[in-house]
Amino acid sequence: ATPPVRVLPSCLPASGAADEGVGLGMWSGRVLRLSLAVGRMSPCSRWQSAASQLREILDRELESIRGAGTWKSERIITSKQGPHIQVEGRKGGILNFCANNYLGLSSHPEVIRSGLEALDQYGAGLSSVRFICGTQNIHKGLEQKIARFHRREDAILYISCFDANAGIFETLLGPEDAVLSDELNHASIIDGIRLCKANKYRYKHMDMEDLEMKLKDAQKHRLRLIATDGVFSMDGDIAPLQEICALAQKYNAVVFIDECHATGFLGPNGRGTDELLGVMDQVTIVNSTLGKALGGAAGGYTTGPKALIDLLRQRSRPYLFSNTLPPAVVGCASKALDLLMESNAIAQSMAAKTQRFRTKMTASGFTIGGQNHPICPVMLGDARLASVIADDMLERGIYVIGFSYPVVPKGKARIRVQISAAHDDDDIDCCVDAFVQVGRKHGVVS
Repeated sequence: ATPPVRVLPSCLPASGAADEGVGLGMWSGRVLRLSLAVGRMSPCSRWQSAASQLREILDRELESIRGAGTWKSERIITSKQGPHIQVEGRKGGILNFCANNYLGLSSHPEVIRSGLEALDQYGAGLSSVRFICGTQNIHKGLEQKIARFHRREDAILYISCFDANAGIFETLLGPEDAVLSDELNHASIIDGIRLCKANKYRYKHMDMEDLEMKLKDAQKHRLRLIATDGVFSMDGDIAPLQEICALAQKYNAVVFIDECHATGFLGPNGRGTDELLGVMDQVTIVNSTLGKALGGAAGGYTTGPKALIDLLRQRSRPYLFSNTLPPAVVGCASKALDLLMESNAIAQSMAAKTQRFRTKMTASGFTIGGQNHPICPVMLGDARLASVIADDMLERGIYVIGFSYPVVPKGKARIRVQISAAHDDDDIDCCVDAFVQVGRKHGVVS
């Protein structure tokens, strides 16, 4: 009978059958010597070996980012946030056109004063999560104020809106449910959805036909939740909430919106995208931030049905396991909301300023993405070009930042300009003039 074929370990060199025993013996000897050598290594030596391997991996990854032209440097600001700032290494004032300071409240004297008063009365922080000893009357007061502003039943504070998005989906949805998410939703929504066990559908960006097709398929699940940004932060386009809400009614789904780039200035009273489009009564859950238009310090929240907020207080992990929002931040945000609810004049001033910038840039030959929103992406396509133009703009006294992959899709690099209520017409015209000069230098416009 033919003897069975013996397969050698792949690490052995090819050899004839006569050498098989010798090869196996040599291989076994090498393994034994290696095992003894590793065993004789001190814990410190093994750690150094692992640390060296980690360093090599990190160095390669960092070099690939530099090589792709997508390295993100951090410029250092040496002044308060505002339309006019000081930047380390630069003489004179710099015009800032890339902050989320939509209403110009980040350095508003009344907002600062309220923060200082809260700091003095309530201390620097609580050193605790909410349910242990981290809830003060000012936290409850701000939550009630947020709920009133959005015309919802209740609200819950988080340390950031990223945490609010991380806490909502896992708490609300189980394996028998479905979540339908716009493909260009913010990273915090994407990460929050990853944490939950629901069946996940991703529909094409603002494509209602694709959403409807996926809603039909999701009818087999217990609960259907449509999740979308109200405003998409990289493009400045506004979600078609009227159509989304109509589909939600047709297919018995709940609507969730992230309003970070809408709260405070979209809609007649600055309540956001749902107010702008007249569907406040059809959107069930709103997540938003205190770190942009509403004072710009930090913090996020969820507002919606009281039963949902009660459940989040019991089970939302970012809420249960993160320190409470510092009193000074609560004081600043509370005053920002007061100013907004007293008058909509600041919010209404945004439209004319946004239109001025968009009209002048388009007339100069630039392509501006999005709709009539203070986020005005100057589309350039190439990542290196966006970075170089941003640097040249700073040389001319304009602070803007280039955005490229992975923040935006490959081939869609841009400079995201953001208009603030604190900018005046001269600021906007100065920014446009600088773009024209730099654009001509690099052949973007003629």
